[in-house]
Amino acid sequence: MEDKKKKLSMVVFSGDMDKLMAAFIIATGAAASDMDVTMFFTFWGLRAIKKPVNTGKGLFGKMLGFMYGGDIRKATPSKFAFWGMGRWMFRKMMAAKGVLSLVEFRQLALDLGIKFYPCSMSMDVLEIRDEDFIEEAQPSVGVGFFIAEALESQITLFI
Repeated sequence: MEDKKKKLSMVVFSGDMDKLMAAFIIATGAAASDMDVTMFFTFWGLRAIKKPVNTGKGLFGKMLGFMYGGDIRKATPSKFAFWGMGRWMFRKMMAAKGVLSLVEFRQLALDLGIKFYPCSMSMDVLEIRDEDFIEEAQPSVGVGFFIAEALESQITLFI
């Protein structure tokens, strides 16, 4: 009888640069350790898999899309954002130390077979469509899907 691969399931709620970085570092580390990894992106975490497009249909959705706007490249640190200066500073510091960028970590995750699932309820609330995500994102799912994944996982995280 063959042993089943161990699993990690992760809810990515935050769209902050440092928290997305932590999520991708843990996810890629687990995948590199031969674990199956599922990342469930909800609310602000959807930024990590969103294309750089405007979102929203109604007034509030468009306003929210404009205010929060952008994709993974617009993620700012949770502390010391300094109106975008913090993002620039952290990118410079990380590059100087040979640390991958968020875009590079996301691609590494995809290359390692990590599955990205957007939360359908968050998409409805934030007025984000399936076509607003990168092509590699899986079809949107609800919380029931994540619960089923988590029940089979040895590790479940919320970031």
